Parts: sequence; structure tokens; C-alpha cells
Amino acid sequence: MRKLTVAFAVALAGLLAAIGTGLAATRTASDSVTLTLWHNYGNDNDAIALHHLIAAFEKSHPNIQIKAISQPGSNYFALLQASQISHTGPDISVQWTGLYDLKYAKYLVNLKPYLSASEVARVTDAPYMAPDFDISKGLLVMPESNDFYIGFYNKSVFKKAGIAAPPADWADLRADCSKLKAIGVTPMEYGLTSGLVLGSSFYPWFDASYLLIGAYSPRQWRGLYNGQIPWTSPAIQAQVQKWADLRSSGCTNSDVLTGTGILSKLAKGQAAMIVDGTWDTGALQHQMGKNLGAFVPPYSNKEVHAVVDYPGQGYSVMKDSKHQAEAIEFIKFMLTKQAANIVGDAGLVPDIKGYSTTNPLTNYLLDLVAQHHYTIYPMLDSVVQPEIVTAGEKELVAAFAGNISVSAALKNMQDTLNSLPAARRGRVFTGG
Repeated sequence: MRKLTVAFAVALAGLLAAIGTGLAATRTASDSVTLTLWHNYGNDNDAIALHHLIAAFEKSHPNIQIKAISQPGSNYFALLQASQISHTGPDISVQWTGLYDLKYAKYLVNLKPYLSASEVARVTDAPYMAPDFDISKGLLVMPESNDFYIGFYNKSVFKKAGIAAPPADWADLRADCSKLKAIGVTPMEYGLTSGLVLGSSFYPWFDASYLLIGAYSPRQWRGLYNGQIPWTSPAIQAQVQKWADLRSSGCTNSDVLTGTGILSKLAKGQAAMIVDGTWDTGALQHQMGKNLGAFVPPYSNKEVHAVVDYPGQGYSVMKDSKHQAEAIEFIKFMLTKQAANIVGDAGLVPDIKGYSTTNPLTNYLLDLVAQHHYTIYPMLDSVVQPEIVTAGEKELVAAFAGNISVSAALKNMQDTLNSLPAARRGRVFTGG
């Protein structure tokens, strides 16, 4: 999952910077430990969850204090890597799963000696957090939540436009855009959501994941990694072109790269749909209540029966930490029922098997998989090389905004892949 921000909201940052002090029940005052935890959260549900997780952990471990430090999201991993080289880094860090934790694996403590097989078995999609995607080799990240890339829509706006249900394919989407424009509402709003800010642009990989769902199966996605399917393939070019046509046809706001207040515009009925992630579910439900609906982005020529459902990020212990034992206590705390409830209460889906929720929208998303047997895809930006993710942040947004042709943008992404050493274009696990 990809939620980055330049800094915390000021009030929330103050809370996180100042939480808890105390002495251990089993240690002396002089043995008290302060851990540092780096994160790249915005003013979103993950930030709220982290605040309450730390408070609860400190209460149950009174001699361990955790100081949460917000780092700039635009270069979070570069800062983290530099801190490991200079030995000035945190004890615990927020990590993305998939290829990101493999890229930075040499800095992360393998949790295998500290977690039993039964504990690892409770983690949803544990292979995505494992060295070489093999859980027999251990675990590098303890995931916080099971995230969905998903669409949200305003039910009252749809009703006003005479639309009975969210669009299911490209044709439906174009038809609904016409109806929504006719009542003076922006059909799809793009820009900077509360959960993600990258410089002055929006993050394209939410949409790109569904664009590629409309072209290939989960198993075929492996070809994107090893080069068997080039980024310049006709299927990808057709999908990205249709996406770019949404803006040029007036189906979106004109300032797709820099628009602000995205969640607010949806809540107020100024926009009908957005593409986002479940980390913003809580904030949207607070503003919209039962008026909030979720839908699968319909970027396909036929009805989509697939969803992006993935443990996008979590917490890792850094090898450079001088307090690894205490940091691992926080990792193990994430497996408790108390931690799962905290994550769930923040509007997220805990990445622990067997967790249940009364949230109707969350249950709708979970039922897409459990009841309707939708095909599960990972987050595309977790299973292609980080260099491709970075290239897409530049090229895909430029194509969407009409600043570069789709073919040129995809060629630049393919050139990025071709520039990587052969060892970076080999076997990869993406499920399916």
C-alpha cells in the first residue's frame, strides 16, 4: 500500500511525539528504554491507529517508551537507508511489503527466531513479508492492516443523476460520466488525497493496478517484473490511453495532478467518485455515513470480478537498533487481539486471520473475496521493481495530464526496466 506525506498534520504530530513515559514492572528505572519509530503516514487512519497502538503498548510495557517520528514521504526510503549507513536510524520503521522489504532486507531483522509457526500462520498473506517470498525463511515485516485499493462513490449524487449502481466496465463509466456532468457534478475527482502526497502530484498506482487487472491475470503480472510483458505492450497502452481519455473527455477535474480537498469534495457531493484506499474509509464514513459506497474501479472492457487486496505496509525492526529485544516486543504486540481491535477501530482491516468487524463497508469489501470469490490481486506497486514505481510516478501522471503521449510514457518505463541488471528481472512471487 502507498500512503506518503511530506509531514504529519501538526496536531497529530504533537500527540505522537509526546506519548507515554513509564517504568518497567520487571526492570529498574535505569533500565527504561526509549525506542524511535519512523513512519511516513499522513493525517489518515494509519496515523490514528499508530497513536493508539503506541499508547496501548506503553501501558502494557511501562518501561518501554516509543517516540514516533514523521519523515518526509517523498524521500522516506532514501532517508531510512542513509540513516542505516550513518548508524543514526530508528529502532522500528514503517516498511512497505513485497519487493520493497526485499530491497531493504539487509537493514531489517528477520523475525523468524522470535515468532512461532502458529503466530506466522495468523498473518494474512505472510509470503509477501518473507525473504524471497518464502515463509520458511522468516518474516521481515509485521503488517499493520490488510488494505484495498478501491473506488468510493457518493450514493446521493448517483441517485440524483439517475444512476442505479456504480459502473462495472469502461462503457458504463463513460455513460455515467455523461449523466453526472449533466447535473453539474465532477464524475471522478483526482489530485492529492489525505493519505498520499508525492511532491505536487497525485499517486497513479491505485489506478494503474486496476488498469493492469483489466489486461492480465495475477500470474501474468509476473511478466511485468521479468520483462516477458513489456510496458509498451498493446494491451497496456490501450488501458492507459482509456484512462488518460477520462481527463480529456471531461470525466475528471482538469487539475488531476494538483487538485486538493478530494475527500471533502466527494463528501459534499461536488464529486461523484474517487479512487483511493481503505486507509481513508474512517475519515469518509465520519463525513458521509451511509451515503458512502465502495466500488471496484471499472477499468476493463468487461465487468471486473477482481480486487486489489494486500498487506501494504507494516513495522520492521532495524538491525542497527540497540534495543532489538524491546522493539520485537512491539512487533509481537501487533499480533494481539487488543492491537487488532485498535487497528479496526481506526477504520482499517487488521492483517490478522479471523478478525471480524461490524463495519458494513469493510464487510462489503471482505465479502467480495469471501462470498463473491473475486480474484485477489496484489498492489502492483509492491510487485514491480521500486525503480518502475518511481518511473510511473513521473510518466503515468504526465500521460494522464496530457503532458506526454501514452506511448512515450510507457516507453520511458520500459527503458527503466531495461536499465536494471538482469538479477533484478528474475523470478518473483505475485500469487495467482
